[in-house]
Amino acid sequence: MACSEEQGGVPCGFFRQNSGNSMSLDFEPDAEYQFVEQLEERYRCAFCRSVLHNPHQTGCGHRFCQHCILSLRELNAVPLCPVDKEVIKSQEDHLQHCLFQAVQCSNENCREPVLRKDLKEHLSADCPFREEKCLYCKKDVVVINLQNHEENLCPEYPVSCPNKCLQIIPRTEVDEHLAVCPEAEQDCPFKHYGCTVKDKRGNLQEHEHSALRDHMLLVLEKNFQLEEQISDLYKSLEQKESKIQQLAETVKKFEKEFKQFAQLFGKNGTFLSNIQVLASHIDKSAWLEVQVRQLLQMANQQQSKFDLRPLVEAIDTVKQKITLLETHDQRLVVLEGETNKHDAHINIHKAQLNKNEERFKLLESACYNGKLIWKVTDYKLKKKEAVDGHTVSTFSQPFYTSRCGYRLCARAYLNGDGSGKGTHLSLYFVVMRGEFDSLLQWPFRQRVTLMLLDQSGKKNHIMETFKADPNSSSFKRPDGEMNIASGCPRFVAHSTLENAKNTYIKDDTLFLKVAVDLTDLEDL
Repeated sequence: MACSEEQGGVPCGFFRQNSGNSMSLDFEPDAEYQFVEQLEERYRCAFCRSVLHNPHQTGCGHRFCQHCILSLRELNAVPLCPVDKEVIKSQEDHLQHCLFQAVQCSNENCREPVLRKDLKEHLSADCPFREEKCLYCKKDVVVINLQNHEENLCPEYPVSCPNKCLQIIPRTEVDEHLAVCPEAEQDCPFKHYGCTVKDKRGNLQEHEHSALRDHMLLVLEKNFQLEEQISDLYKSLEQKESKIQQLAETVKKFEKEFKQFAQLFGKNGTFLSNIQVLASHIDKSAWLEVQVRQLLQMANQQQSKFDLRPLVEAIDTVKQKITLLETHDQRLVVLEGETNKHDAHINIHKAQLNKNEERFKLLESACYNGKLIWKVTDYKLKKKEAVDGHTVSTFSQPFYTSRCGYRLCARAYLNGDGSGKGTHLSLYFVVMRGEFDSLLQWPFRQRVTLMLLDQSGKKNHIMETFKADPNSSSFKRPDGEMNIASGCPRFVAHSTLENAKNTYIKDDTLFLKVAVDLTDLEDL
């Protein structure tokens, strides 16, 4: 027959049995067959007692030909098994809860069909459209978009300084960093006075010291120009005041003439001639008044516009500062020379110390034999941070399959991930971007072993081994800093890991090991 009586430990309902991977023979109904060996009872129909034709099995475990079980359903409104009188349920009732029924993933955009029994695992660990917290900003992001989110959108993702000052900073702090970055180019503070130098912020201070005399000369020249402008403005104001005085005297003269004509108008002349003379003088007086008003208004505007007292005071202050700077110039030159010497020696020592520190870190942590021993300290504190959602996962230091081999690391969720969240320690294997990726074979195909090491000396290690799936995106050549992790969401239960009878945790420290099988791996 095509399948056993139970699939995965769950009793089957009313369903066909010739739908599995095994071969099933369909026999013609009412035909006589002779078998080499005696026909076993399990291959006979419980109704017609002949060899099963297109067999089906009921929930009570008995087998019938398809046409026989249909006959039973037609004879009775509630079909009963003729063997034990149990109600025969339809196939649809079973499929509603059958663990081996193919169902569609509930995540949007995921159309992958999975068995009902595997749906939970698929939703929590395998579905590329499930949500996972970003390692940096802690926001929930669809896994298939996680790499693009981290590299292009995440505000907390660490990026290199655009000025290549070797500092790694969160993306949101780039503008703040550029305001103080020593490698950023900046104009000299004396640009307003005519200095055209533009250099890195870290070098401008040295420029200010070395060009002190030149800067002072530029300031003096600027001050001379301002004094000349002030002198010109004073002359212009004096001319305008003189013009206003002349116009005022002219007005007084016309007023005097006007009075004389007024007296003349009262004594002599015809009325018409006097009116004409008076009108002409009135027109002249009105014109003069308009001109005086305009000049007064212009003078007031010029006086407010060119209120030079603050400017004069500022110039006097600058002159005093320049005098003081010139007094100390020689002393500054001597001190500047000594300071430059000390700075040069300090910079040399700092550079050497940085090189030594980087070299020591590299020698101390890097492994080139495909094996990683990862020491996880402060287990209780790091697990609490994972439970609180502050730092849900942690990465190991990188390791390599050889000097020029694959660059790899491990990723651990101390409070679990996916189906192991809250109950297990989840352990994953990660393929990272390396310097020699263009020379290596892709996809990554090696066998990987994940281990939790027993610290009692009895070597009761917990381990899981898997072979890299060449069709998985986790093992392709990385486009970003690292691929999506692949491994065991339920690697070890907390109850086992933290049990006092075991010695997987000692002095609040545990050791994880990752070993890559280097068989058939070409060494560059």
